[in-house]
Amino acid sequence: MSTGSGADSAPAPTTPDAPPTTDPPDIAAGDTRKSSMFSSLRVRNYRLFFLGQVVSNTGTWMQRIAQDWLVLSLTGSATAVGVTTALQFLPMLFLGLYGGVLVDRLPKRPTLLVTQTAMAFTGLALAALTLTGHVQVWHVYVAASAVGLATVVDNPARQSFVSEMVGPDQLQNAVSLNSANFQSARMIGPAVAGVLITGVGTGWAFLFNGLSYVAPLAGLLLMRGRELHPVRRAPRGKGQLREGLTYVAGRPELVWPIVLVGFIGTFAFNFPVYLTAFADDVFHAGAGAYSLFNTLMAVGSVTGALLAARRGTARMRLLAAAALVFGAVEIVAAVTPSLWLFALLMIPLGVFGMTVNVTANTGIQMATDPAMRGRVMALYMMVFLGGSPVGAPIVGWITDTYGARVGLATGGAVAALAATVVGLILARAGNLRLSVGWHRGHPRVRFVPRERREELAPAA
Repeated sequence: MSTGSGADSAPAPTTPDAPPTTDPPDIAAGDTRKSSMFSSLRVRNYRLFFLGQVVSNTGTWMQRIAQDWLVLSLTGSATAVGVTTALQFLPMLFLGLYGGVLVDRLPKRPTLLVTQTAMAFTGLALAALTLTGHVQVWHVYVAASAVGLATVVDNPARQSFVSEMVGPDQLQNAVSLNSANFQSARMIGPAVAGVLITGVGTGWAFLFNGLSYVAPLAGLLLMRGRELHPVRRAPRGKGQLREGLTYVAGRPELVWPIVLVGFIGTFAFNFPVYLTAFADDVFHAGAGAYSLFNTLMAVGSVTGALLAARRGTARMRLLAAAALVFGAVEIVAAVTPSLWLFALLMIPLGVFGMTVNVTANTGIQMATDPAMRGRVMALYMMVFLGGSPVGAPIVGWITDTYGARVGLATGGAVAALAATVVGLILARAGNLRLSVGWHRGHPRVRFVPRERREELAPAA
């Protein structure tokens, strides 16, 4: 499973206690120059990784769609879908930081070979149970939990390994292309899954996912070790978990983006719960509509990821603004009466959701000492993905009790409020002030440095 960031200069302090070399939170993490949209694919090792993920990510999305629909078919409950999502991310919530400690100690490529193999066997086991007609909902719960355990190590290892494949100059571009890769598969996977579910059943989607891991495993084995950019691994020792938390706590450019994506991941990104309910209960359109919603959201997500790859910068102001718009679009979608208008709103929802994801991911990686990156990215993924065990049952209950529209609107409201609060905190930390005025006959609201605002003020 993949998730979706490099610039032309990256901070590389020599010790975890060294002060960060990034600009204040309001300044871009990295160079402001735009880069070639696909520049990191010139690196052979990353190209192998990227191609393997194309296949594996397609299988991952097929399994996600099939898994959600299977649980809904077996139980008829949106809460059960939320429980499945919770079980898949519960290990990240409780064990994610320990996974980061392990990743900082272990070589990344062998670690990924183990975790990807484990997830392949999980998909194949679920396929066997479904195709033989013996599947029960508790089987799906166990499979989701097993994937979650593998993800505890796989996610921070994969995030950290990107910088070892491409180096600091191409990091943002590579992270952005990873997101585009994942979301491109999100367009293909749900469409294929919808055909398989309605035609031959969910079991074939699980089988494809299990077999799809052959591609990334082959890519990892074919990489040239001498062309990697290895970083100093952390030695075994006591207090490394506390050391990682202390490192993050002292850096607002790390703390507040993590807090923001935590709120969004917990309440606003629970699309398996929201979209199954809209497809089944609001529009009564079945699996085909659910696949359509996911596909159109993926179109927007790919667009957002490719724009980030070309942008070559990760501003915290962009993160807060994109999160605010993302929440607003969710609220608008919640009250939309038409199926087709709701479906079309999935495109901007994908654009701004992916902008939040890539900008936060990039900014955090670029502001982190490479020796601490596993722990920091584990904390980021724990908060972003691990919040789902808390949020999914809650929004599932809200959706079952008050309806899908109230559930989605609640998620959007939480995202918008969190974006506003965190944006103001980051602006204050970056010595910015809100500027409201007119520009070429149009109103303009933006943050400007305090010094500039004072310079523009009329003399007393």
